[in-house]
Amino acid sequence: MSATYELRVAGHLDDHWSPLLGDLVLARHPDGTSTLTGPMPDQARLHGVLAAVRDIGAPLLSLRIVG
Repeated sequence: MSATYELRVAGHLDDHWSPLLGDLVLARHPDGTSTLTGPMPDQARLHGVLAAVRDIGAPLLSLRIVG
């Protein structure tokens, strides 16, 4: 089941992480957090993105379905 997810992480992620995150849209917010938003066609893709966030070392603050 495909859905669009938003992941919020602590800190401002740099643009150089974009290749690791694929087609996710990166937004930086004034509160010092970043969001990654994009389609997850299946659970394997979601787990891959979560692993990438872990590997970057960014603390995951929230994960929600937005579409």
